[in-house]
Amino acid sequence: MDFQGDACTKTEAKKGAKTKKQKRMNECKDVEAETSVQADSVEEEAAFPPNFSVSEIKNKQRRHFMFMKLKQEKRKRKLELKKKRKKEREALGDKAPPKEVPKTIENQRIYDETTVNPEDEEVAFDEGTDEFSSYFNRLTNPKVLITTSDRPRGRTVRFCEQLSTAVPDSHVYYRRGLALKRVIPQCISRGFTFLIVINEDRKVPNGMVLCHLPNGPTAHFKVSSVRLRKEMKRRGKDPTEHSPEVILNNFTTRLGHSIGRMFAALFPHDPQFIGRQVATFHNQRDFIFFRFHRYIFKNEKKVGIQELGPRFTLKLRSLQKGTFDSKYGEYEWVHKVSLWALHARILQCLI
Repeated sequence: MDFQGDACTKTEAKKGAKTKKQKRMNECKDVEAETSVQADSVEEEAAFPPNFSVSEIKNKQRRHFMFMKLKQEKRKRKLELKKKRKKEREALGDKAPPKEVPKTIENQRIYDETTVNPEDEEVAFDEGTDEFSSYFNRLTNPKVLITTSDRPRGRTVRFCEQLSTAVPDSHVYYRRGLALKRVIPQCISRGFTFLIVINEDRKVPNGMVLCHLPNGPTAHFKVSSVRLRKEMKRRGKDPTEHSPEVILNNFTTRLGHSIGRMFAALFPHDPQFIGRQVATFHNQRDFIFFRFHRYIFKNEKKVGIQELGPRFTLKLRSLQKGTFDSKYGEYEWVHKVSLWALHARILQCLI
């Protein structure tokens, strides 16, 4: 066998690979030089032709550079227009035209017929006679029990513990195979006014059952976007034992009014402003965002805010009369499910 010939072919192959690498490196250097020259020309022109399309550029590096340059030019034009309008408004003074309102999803939304006026006599009568009137009249103090699904995992356990620090006078109990029908009578006998059940799927919290005791109602929510304290940036110190203030935003419909009162009844009606803690339930596009903050007044105009956590999002699935009853419960409202989602749920039950 000719070992010398094989060695020569190997060395020739290595030389060929090296030459290919050198060619690629030279091509990259040429592209960088072209883009730098093009950048200088673009800066001199400071504008692009009207029919210019970035997608027509075949070179990836040059295309990315031109795209970033286009974005920069648009940003500059926007800032120039903003400064120009500001100067015009200052020059006109009181005669300046009103500011243009930008189009958003909220202001383009169709008006909901179920929106109620809080000063309506019927609404005031319902508030005075519903299940939560005793909390707002300071006759009943809330006492909350937080429990989980059977055998919860670490993330759900930590979420329940942090939720108990946000809701005052709340206690965490981990049930092991005990049915809710047996838990509810024990809660009533021990003076609890609310029962919160956190469900999980694949080690992640995905559901919440909020049951008012002893006579209901019961709300079932889907839980998403859960972020614990360690996962949040620039968070403040752990919350104190002070009773927080409660802010309810956009609970304007008849259904939203009852859900908002249920959330407000979880907290004592007399907040302690010394702790400067705020629990916010913000309803936007039928999603309820929960945030827990601490604030401090720096001066007459500026306020400093620290998020304490946890943070999560709720979506109402159903509202049931009375306490939790999965078989014979009477529902006031149920979220409409599409046929595709309904078939998926049925298949999941059958598997």
